[in-house]
Amino acid sequence: MATTHISSLTLSPRKPFLSSQPFYRRSLYVLRPSFSKILHLSHNTYFKKTSESIVSASYLDDQYSDNDEKELREECGVVGVYGDPDASRLCCDALRSIQHRGQEGAGIVTAHNKVLYPITGVGLVRDVFDESKLGQLPGEMGIGHVRYSTTGVSMLQNVQPFVSESQLGHVAVAHNGNLTNYEKLKKMLQEKGCIFNTCSDTEVVLRLIDISEKATFVLQIIDACKQLVGAYSLVFLTKDKLVAVRDPRGFRPLVMGRKSNGSVVFASETCALDIIHATYEREVKPGEVIVVDKDGIQTCFLFPQLERSCCSFEPIYFSWHNSKVFGLSVHDFRYEAGIRLATESPVDCDIVIPVPNSGVIAAEGYAFKSGIPYAMGLHCRPDSGRTFIQPTQERRDIGVKRKLTPDPSVLEGKRVVAVDDSIVRGTTAPQIVRMIREAGAKEVHMRIACPPIIGPCLYGVNIKSSELLANGKTVEEMRQFIGCDSLAFLSLESLKNCLGDDSSGFCKGCFTKEYPIPLSED
Repeated sequence: MATTHISSLTLSPRKPFLSSQPFYRRSLYVLRPSFSKILHLSHNTYFKKTSESIVSASYLDDQYSDNDEKELREECGVVGVYGDPDASRLCCDALRSIQHRGQEGAGIVTAHNKVLYPITGVGLVRDVFDESKLGQLPGEMGIGHVRYSTTGVSMLQNVQPFVSESQLGHVAVAHNGNLTNYEKLKKMLQEKGCIFNTCSDTEVVLRLIDISEKATFVLQIIDACKQLVGAYSLVFLTKDKLVAVRDPRGFRPLVMGRKSNGSVVFASETCALDIIHATYEREVKPGEVIVVDKDGIQTCFLFPQLERSCCSFEPIYFSWHNSKVFGLSVHDFRYEAGIRLATESPVDCDIVIPVPNSGVIAAEGYAFKSGIPYAMGLHCRPDSGRTFIQPTQERRDIGVKRKLTPDPSVLEGKRVVAVDDSIVRGTTAPQIVRMIREAGAKEVHMRIACPPIIGPCLYGVNIKSSELLANGKTVEEMRQFIGCDSLAFLSLESLKNCLGDDSSGFCKGCFTKEYPIPLSED
C-alpha cells in the first residue's frame, strides 16, 4: 500500500462542462427505487435517475421547519466494496449486519461502465432490497448506508447515499457522524449560490466538492473534507474510484478488510466484514484518505495527527457485540464493565437478568462477579428494532412493548437485578421496571454499565440536554422517576479502566460535558 502526500497526487486536465447553469446551482439527485432514463453528461459519465429524483427546495421548506432542519443529525452505518462482481449483494449483506446502527432507511449506489446506479428506500435493509432490486445494481464497486434520524419525520429525500453532479461528473457519498460546523458551512455555500435539497449535514460535503477548483475528484474530496469540523466517516463513489475518509480525531469507527479474491471492503464495524467473509486488515486511521481504483490503493492524510477522540459510546451501545471497534473487543469491554459494576454496586438479590440486547454481556459479567444466578427474564422479539434510535417518543414507547416480553416463570417471587448498557432519556426504563414487577418480581434493582449521561453528544446523535434523564438529577431522583428499588451506574473511573491504557484517546463528553473540540468551533 502506497502512502502519498496530498501534493503528489496525480493531476489531470479538467474536462469541459457544457451547461449554461453553474454546476453548484444544480440540485442534489435524491434517489428513488425505480428508474426511467439515463442522464448523459458531456464527459461520458452517466447517472441513472428517476423522473421524480429532483426535489425542489420549496417542497422541503413545506415539510420541515427551520428548527427541524437544525436538529436533524444521524448515527448511521456505512459500507463500501471495490473489485467484486457481486458488489451490490456484498453491500446489502454488510448493511444487514450493521442494521443496528440505523433502522429508518437504507441505500446502495454501484458504478458500472461509468454509470452510477442508485437505490434507496425507507425501512429496514430487508424491506428495501430484494433480488430484483439488487439485480438493478450492476458493477464491481459500490457504497451503502443505513440511516437513523432523530427527527419525527423520516423522508426518502434524506436517505443516503446521496449522489450529486459536479464539473467532473457524478459522485456518491455515505456518511456516519455529525458536522458541528454544518450551519456555518451551509450559510457560506448558500451565499455562493449553492442549493440545498435535503435536511442532512451530509449534503454540505457534496456542495463543497461542487465548488472546489481542484482538478480531480480525489483532490476535490480532500479539499472538501479539510473544511469539515466534527465527526465523519465517509465513503465516496465515482465512476472509477472508491474513497474512504475518517475525521482527524477518529470519532466514528471505519475499518478496512479484504476478501480472498482481492476485493477491498470498508465498513463501520468489523461484524460487516465477517458476514461477507472479508478479513479484517486495519482501521482507517484518523484523518486518513484511502483511494482504491484500478491502480491499487493510495493513502494520504488531511492534517498532521490530532489528539484521538474515539466515541466511548460506540463500545457501550452502538456497536454489535462481536465487533471490534477502535482496537477494542466490544464483547470484552462490556463483560469487563459488568464485572466492575458488580464490584462497585453489589446488591442482595436472587437473580441477574439483562435488558436485551445490548445489556446481555454486561449482565453476564455482573452475574459472574457477584455469584448471583443469571437468567433471561426478558425476551427480545427477533423482529424488533432498537428503541433508543427510534425518532419519536411515541415510537420508542411502542417499541419497548413490542420488543420485550417478561418471563413470569423466571421473575415471579424473585429479587431481580436488571442490567442495562445505559440510560439516555429514561423513558423506557420505567416501562421495563413495570414489566418486571407485573411478572411477579418482589424487588427490581437497576444496574447501568456506563456512567450517567449528563451532556449531549455533538458528534453523531442529536439529543438535547433537556431530554437526558441524568442532566440535573441525582441518582436518587432518577431512581424515583424510574420506579426501581435501587439504581447504580458504572463510575467514570471504571469506564476509563474498561477502555484500557489508551482511555485518554476516547471522547467522554456525554459523561463529563468536556468536549475534545472547543465549543466555539462546534
